[in-house]
Parts: sequence; structure tokens; C-alpha cells
Amino acid sequence: MADTNAAGRPSPGHYGATATGALTLGQATIAVAWTVQGDPARPALADAAHRLFGVALPTTPNTVARGAAWAALWLGPASWLVVAAAEPQPPLAFAVARDALNAAGGGVFDVSVARVGWTIAGPRAATVLAKGCPLDFHPRAFPAGSCAQSVFGHVNALFCRHDDDAFTLLVARSFARDVWQALATAAAQYGYDVLPPRPVPF
Repeated sequence: MADTNAAGRPSPGHYGATATGALTLGQATIAVAWTVQGDPARPALADAAHRLFGVALPTTPNTVARGAAWAALWLGPASWLVVAAAEPQPPLAFAVARDALNAAGGGVFDVSVARVGWTIAGPRAATVLAKGCPLDFHPRAFPAGSCAQSVFGHVNALFCRHDDDAFTLLVARSFARDVWQALATAAAQYGYDVLPPRPVPF
């Protein structure tokens, strides 16, 4: 299991089996994460969200829409997680987004400090995730651009696939250490490299 520094974050280095190249793990930093809710059939809501975030709220279940600064992850028929990996430029004040979405019949909630992200990449990434999650991570069932809510071990989690071999796992901050320990344990038999924290690759 990877050592952690004084802040509880995994320390960069190689861990587990001596093989290299099969896996990388690391913390994914998130600048902004807001939950948007509302009826996607309301043109005013769709227009307001697109104007604010530069991305259309996806209406196909378990998909991700990406823009220049923001990504929108489908959580349910009337709920999305809108994420900015880095501080958007120009910045978007929460109060501005709240007022615009409220006026369009929707709502927004700031969950930026509530979630922690981990990246899992490499040929063994899907295998490691499958050890702790009942989702089918085969590319035919869970292709790039997909997201889904499930569990990793005993913790509720949101999974996003960026390409065939790269995922982000988002969990409640209070369970970050538990999930990291579970990931490290699942990856140990393959060997893995821990990367320094970096923005989530949406």
C-alpha cells in the first residue's frame, strides 16, 4: 500500500509488484464542482446552462458532455454534476450561476469541497476498478465518455471513463482515505506508480 504524506495524500513513487507501466494512480484536483438540477425539457434551463458553462447538459443517461472549461456529468433525469478542473476564465461566480438557473426554473448547489477525485490509468485500470465495483467496465458496456454512480467497496462513488485505459473516481471527501487504501490494495499485485496531484482530465 502506498505511503501517505502528512496531509494524508499518497506520496509519489512506485508501489506493489516490480512491474511498471500497467497502472498509474493519483489524486485528481477539482477547482469547481456544482450540482445542477432542473427539467432538461425547459428551453430556458438548457439555454442558461449552456450560456453559463459553455456546454450542453447531457440528456442521454450516464454520459459526459465536455466544453472548453467545464464538463457536465449526467447523474439522473434532472440532475448533473458540472465540473471545472481548473478555475474557469473568466471566473464564474456561484451567485451569478444560482440567480440565472433559478430564473430559468432550475437550481445549483456548490459541492466543490465535498468531493475528492482519484485517477486510475493503464491497461489494468478497469481490472482494478472491477475488484471493488459491480459495474461492467468492458468498453462495449462502459465506453469512453461514460459516467455512472455505483460503489467502490463500501463507498458510494461516481466513475467516469476518459478513454479505454483512463478513469476518474469521485467520492465524498470523508471517505477519501478509505477509497485510496482500497485502490492501492487492489492495484498492488500489478505494481503501480503514484503521480503527483493534477487536474481531473475531463
